[in-house]
Amino acid sequence: MVIGELNVDLILNQILGFPQIGEEIIADNMALALGSSSAICASNLSSLGLKVGFIGKLGNDLFGKFTIQELQQKGVDTALIIIEPNEKTGATIALNYKEQRSMITYQGAMLNLGIEDIKTENLKLAKHLHFSSYFLQPKFHDKLDGLFKMAKSAGLTTSLDIQWDPMDKWEIHLEKILPFLDIFMPNETELLKITGQTDLKQAIDLIKDKCNLLVVKRGNKGSILSYGGKIIEKGAFINAQVVDSIGAGDSFNAGFISKYLSGGKPEECQEFGNLTGAISTTDSGGTAAFMDLGRIKRIAEEKFNYFNH
Repeated sequence: MVIGELNVDLILNQILGFPQIGEEIIADNMALALGSSSAICASNLSSLGLKVGFIGKLGNDLFGKFTIQELQQKGVDTALIIIEPNEKTGATIALNYKEQRSMITYQGAMLNLGIEDIKTENLKLAKHLHFSSYFLQPKFHDKLDGLFKMAKSAGLTTSLDIQWDPMDKWEIHLEKILPFLDIFMPNETELLKITGQTDLKQAIDLIKDKCNLLVVKRGNKGSILSYGGKIIEKGAFINAQVVDSIGAGDSFNAGFISKYLSGGKPEECQEFGNLTGAISTTDSGGTAAFMDLGRIKRIAEEKFNYFNH
């Protein structure tokens, strides 16, 4: 079960320069895609062969219908998504520059999703709960530990990807959340921000003993895994022809979680996360490379020489 924000992505690629106030520039390529960290992760988990349900909020509009359609095409169960008739569906405009991007997000209906919308009987439908984009969902602030406590009481394993804080405040009570969390999945910058550190090793040392599994995503530098007193660094699968990096971290999450739920060792989960993150960069928008399991395997073999399925 994935709980989180829902929005569409309007992605502009092949842009020369960055727009200045009062001026206009040209993008040579545009795509409308399923957006949001949570939805990309859910979609790719389903493509990897898992049964996935989603809890989130959408507006009763064209973007909302598009989001439902995209999730359903990937096999995600959308029955628990809540349609807010008086709200608009969220949207992100992404300006994409190879492996870097700038984004503007309108939150819309996602602002109104809260713990009161989550029912224990719905959690019990699943074995695992993944939550993403804490800072975009203010009704979970100071209540996320309650959600994970509900999930653990219902017998689920749990994972969290906090994502970026647009307000740059980075206020999150990790000490309340981590006792109910099985996998904590920040990227390098996010971990440095929430710990107030400038050195990655110091940031990891600060929280590693409070985490069951801590995995830090580092883009084309790979990832770092900490568990049971071990620190394991694994290099990235390098894609020499990146289409875009949108959703690569969410695709890493999908790979790690799918391997974790199939009983993989933490190091195997880490390696598979690195692989699925790299696969994401071979096509646009975070989900296009994950059309089905057969295509995922072909990309893994042909582009990354990965045959261990």
